[in-house]
Amino acid sequence: MNLELRQLRYFVTVAEELHFGKAALRLHMTQPPLSQTIQALEELLGAPLFERNRRGVVLTPAGLALLPEARRLLAQAQELPQLVQRAAAGETGRLSLAFVSSADYSVLPPFLRAYRAAYPQVQITLQEATSDLQVDDLLNHRIDAGLLIPPLPDKARQDLDYLPVLNEPLVLALPAGLPALKKKGKLKLAALPPLPLIVFPRAISPALHDAILSVFREAGVTPQIGQQAIQMQTIVSLVSAGMGMALVPQSVSNLMRPGVEYRALSDATPLVETGLAWRRDNASPVLHGFLELLRKNTLC
Repeated sequence: MNLELRQLRYFVTVAEELHFGKAALRLHMTQPPLSQTIQALEELLGAPLFERNRRGVVLTPAGLALLPEARRLLAQAQELPQLVQRAAAGETGRLSLAFVSSADYSVLPPFLRAYRAAYPQVQITLQEATSDLQVDDLLNHRIDAGLLIPPLPDKARQDLDYLPVLNEPLVLALPAGLPALKKKGKLKLAALPPLPLIVFPRAISPALHDAILSVFREAGVTPQIGQQAIQMQTIVSLVSAGMGMALVPQSVSNLMRPGVEYRALSDATPLVETGLAWRRDNASPVLHGFLELLRKNTLC
């Protein structure tokens, strides 16, 4: 025989009234079935819950121990419909989100603030990862969504959906103190000293790598690639150390480092896109709540 919520409700009513007759009236039932239910509960639990006397009943030590737990279980059972409804509406649950390092200085903070304000009971798991790793994690169901730099590889397009959220130009990150920086305003690549270029590896982010090199090609400048790094923080730190210059998405200029100066280019620069990818078959209400909010706040 399994424990039933009905038995606990009857037990709590008798414990509050300390009288089977009054408890039966309160439960809109007769006394015999109430007594039988309590007796069955005592047999199930293996201990008497009440001591019966002429004036009524008193709780045994076992009954006293059961009473707060029974009330807790009944309260939790009462909350179940609301809990299920909140989960179905995406108001509770978990969201695992990966992001490229540049998103940390642009779209990620405002999106997270808006999402936490709208869905405060959702637990968010964040991890920084390059675009290629995010695609692999999405395809293998390790994350729900990823803020990455497109395009998606051909192997993933049939399984993933994609929403562009930000387009921004590239800007220069230069070691402070260069004579060329004495001139105010935008700079031309051809007017800069031949500093080594610090860049993303093409294998990690081919779109960003190619966009950066296209700026040099259009300016008639052949860059000397000095260092490669997969995180914006590392690239900017290398610039700060005087290891070379970099072209970074404009939002990275929010990353302040001593010894680094950001400048816009007068040369034509392509826009770098950041977007959100997710599995097309992911029916999570939490994810769809995130997508709905993202679509309302997208910068594209």
